Amino acid sequence: MYSYENELLKNGYLYIAGCDEVGRGPLAGPVVAAAVILDPNVLIEGLNDSKKLSEKKRITLDIEIREKALAFKIIYIYPKEIDDINIYQASKKAMIMAIKELNPKPSFVLSDAMPLVELDIPYESIIKGDSKSATIAAASIIAKVERDNYMVKLSKKYPEYGFEKHKGYPTKQHIEALNKYGVLDIHRKSYRPVADKFNEQSHFDM
Repeated sequence: MYSYENELLKNGYLYIAGCDEVGRGPLAGPVVAAAVILDPNVLIEGLNDSKKLSEKKRITLDIEIREKALAFKIIYIYPKEIDDINIYQASKKAMIMAIKELNPKPSFVLSDAMPLVELDIPYESIIKGDSKSATIAAASIIAKVERDNYMVKLSKKYPEYGFEKHKGYPTKQHIEALNKYGVLDIHRKSYRPVADKFNEQSHFDM
């Protein structure tokens, strides 16, 4: 998991940032990106793609990453903007914002499958990077835990939707709640079936 980082360190890159986002697929809630610079002298065991870890393991690693990283930054892009600029652009924007707010400034960026040509920093986009690079994995973990916690908070405001279980993803429970209770302001109106339901609601409101 540290082979990319070790190679870059050997080539003189001191501050290597990893970045990833979570929440492209959900019908509700933000997309959340994280950028992380790990301390090259402090090994964190068990880093992997956040989707391959149990929730308990993610939470433990999230605490460790936040304590031991040299720097990290988390950025949210909310549904209205996702609808305005599309999810790909929203994901990219969140990643770039997170990277730019890191202090110290990274000398190299590793991203999970996202080309970041807009950066004035050398970067490498790695397909399935969150299972190949420790730094990208760390970013994927803190982004996932951050977003899950946010969706759990939303579930207290909208208990009938079950956000604490599905985190906004299009599960059977979520689709049924959407059909029964309607579209919320935290739903992505550009996503089907939200768009269909929203248009139906708007039609009735006229």
